[in-house]
Amino acid sequence: MVAMSAFLDAARGLPVSHTPVWFMRQAGRSLPEYKQVRAGIPMLESCRRPELVCEITLQPVRRHNVDAAILFSDIVVPLAAAGVDLDIVAGVGPVVASPVSAMVDLPALLDPSDVSFVDEAVRLLVKELGSKTPVIGFAGAPFTLASYLIEGGPSKHHEKTKALMHGNPSLWHALLGRLAEITQTFLQVQVSAGVSAIQLFDSWAGALSEADYRRFVLPHSAAVMSAFEGVVPRIHFGVGTALLLPAMASVTDVLGVDWRTPLDTASALAPGKALQGNLDPSLLFAPWDVIESETRRIVAEGRSAPGHIFNLGHGVMPETNPEVLTRLVSLIHSL
Repeated sequence: MVAMSAFLDAARGLPVSHTPVWFMRQAGRSLPEYKQVRAGIPMLESCRRPELVCEITLQPVRRHNVDAAILFSDIVVPLAAAGVDLDIVAGVGPVVASPVSAMVDLPALLDPSDVSFVDEAVRLLVKELGSKTPVIGFAGAPFTLASYLIEGGPSKHHEKTKALMHGNPSLWHALLGRLAEITQTFLQVQVSAGVSAIQLFDSWAGALSEADYRRFVLPHSAAVMSAFEGVVPRIHFGVGTALLLPAMASVTDVLGVDWRTPLDTASALAPGKALQGNLDPSLLFAPWDVIESETRRIVAEGRSAPGHIFNLGHGVMPETNPEVLTRLVSLIHSL
């Protein structure tokens, strides 16, 4: 393991010299240097080029002086590597050619050699960053991956997903069990290559009731996370998951919180857990005094938890002014 840092200390609930910060999900996509190196290269292809992945992952660290680097990837990378016919369509998201509707549609298991490009990218990053800046591994959670595979792409209401979940529970659990295995392998490749922490990203879990989440989803997320208990700090994040936070907290070390839930409320819902979050990324377009006020509030609320890692309450929007992000990091470090 790399040497301890403010990020890793906070993830473990230990005292820190400053509130650590990193920017979640494609953190560099607002940068001109990102747009330059990505020009003309499709998203999936970008994720398969180790040197390009390394460069894109490093860009926010160089520009903003954040405390950790998040591996540049996409949640459907392991699915494509396992043979699922899909593409990431600009302005739409992942689109699956043949949605899952029967047992014969289950994706194949992932072999570590299928994502050797991820192994190479992480090793390049660890060598470049050394022990000062940890690298965070990244993967989509089984439920969110399943929603894409069943719906065939992004969905507002997840009607096909919920219908299959309740109408054919045998197929549902077989699919999520397979996706948990794929995700565990994908993360294990990253851990073996040297990442210092992992994040399981469940974008659409907030579409579920707590009862459905606990019955149909939590066991499979737990299967992924349990493989890394005591190995590296584990972060679990979902969007619109306020009602699910106690359940999600049961399988993780650090609970990611979106902007809808105050951190002191999250701390009460998940006592003893380190927190990550949670500035609304839309506020980065507001005047600086608004950004500063909200940032100070979030840092103060974060002190209610054993550890707090400042983050946006979702991803960086491409139109965000990079200078605002740099100024934000400087403010957080000063607090």
